[in-house]
Amino acid sequence: MYSKKKELEKFRKFKGPLIDVRSPGEYYKGNLPNSINIPLFDNEERSIIGTIYKNHGREKAVIKGLEFVANKIDSIFNNIIEIFNLYKSNNNNSKSEEITIKIYCARGGMRSLSIAWLLEKYKLKNITLRGGYKSYRKWTLDSFKKNWKLIVVGGKTGTGKTKLLKLLDENNYQIVDLEELACHRGSTFGGLGMKKQPSNEQFENLIAEELKSFRKDNKIFVEAESANIGKCKIPHEFFIQMKKAERIEIIKSESNRLEELTKTYSIFEEQDLIDAVIRIKKRLGPQRTKIAIESIKNKNWISVCKSVLEYYDKCYDYEKMGKNNLKTINLTDIFDKQTTLKLIKNSIKF
Repeated sequence: MYSKKKELEKFRKFKGPLIDVRSPGEYYKGNLPNSINIPLFDNEERSIIGTIYKNHGREKAVIKGLEFVANKIDSIFNNIIEIFNLYKSNNNNSKSEEITIKIYCARGGMRSLSIAWLLEKYKLKNITLRGGYKSYRKWTLDSFKKNWKLIVVGGKTGTGKTKLLKLLDENNYQIVDLEELACHRGSTFGGLGMKKQPSNEQFENLIAEELKSFRKDNKIFVEAESANIGKCKIPHEFFIQMKKAERIEIIKSESNRLEELTKTYSIFEEQDLIDAVIRIKKRLGPQRTKIAIESIKNKNWISVCKSVLEYYDKCYDYEKMGKNNLKTINLTDIFDKQTTLKLIKNSIKF
């Protein structure tokens, strides 16, 4: 056997570059985080092979696949070698024999095994994932069924919930920043200044990876969210646990909140801000929409934020997550990090 297959837990433990040999479309939909896509087939080639397999059987599909690969095998191999050398360089010139190239495809079949065979011919140590990406997805979805000790951090728009999560993270508390993983802040303005959102499947993978790094018996802080963060949907089982979790409600004065929102959003382009207001004009109503747009043009940020806060505060009154198990913390005019941490610590039983 030219390659060893390993289950996910053992597969992870090997030190070396992680390579996904599926098509770009498969990779975009969802992948093992930190993997590098070196596709054996592009999206069109994969579609052609799939059609041949369906209509004419496995043998002819394999032959067509070999035709595609023959034209680019040198390029694929050179890309892998480049990644191998880069990994070696970035890891203090680790000995080649200590580096294992980790390979996976959709189900741990022909694609990953063919690359493993090629690397074996060049005496490069490699391992493939038994069950491929399919086994990883099962692990991801199963992770949300476990019982996690969640603490939901709530508070109206502008109370600095994300900053609080960052502070907790800096002080070695366990946090899952769902908005950071979703590349979206959750509101109509949420995508401003953020990278493109991941696919929903990849969003789930990223959450599962965060949970994997935690001690299960320790509490985990997450921000109160609606079920959807931009185009990403929080996994159902995890969202149910959030709704039942212990909750900290952050209270801040309106002036504190307006200052926070001004710092966050005044840096963006005028047209991007106007477009964000227009997206919710039906809910803002014509008068508030007009005031908000005129205020953006005049750079009257306090007026902009007041118009939007009025709307979001009404929405927040309907938000129910964790309110049966609620503790409030008033952080009005409290900007000292240690004082903030002390108030949080005193409100939670760890």
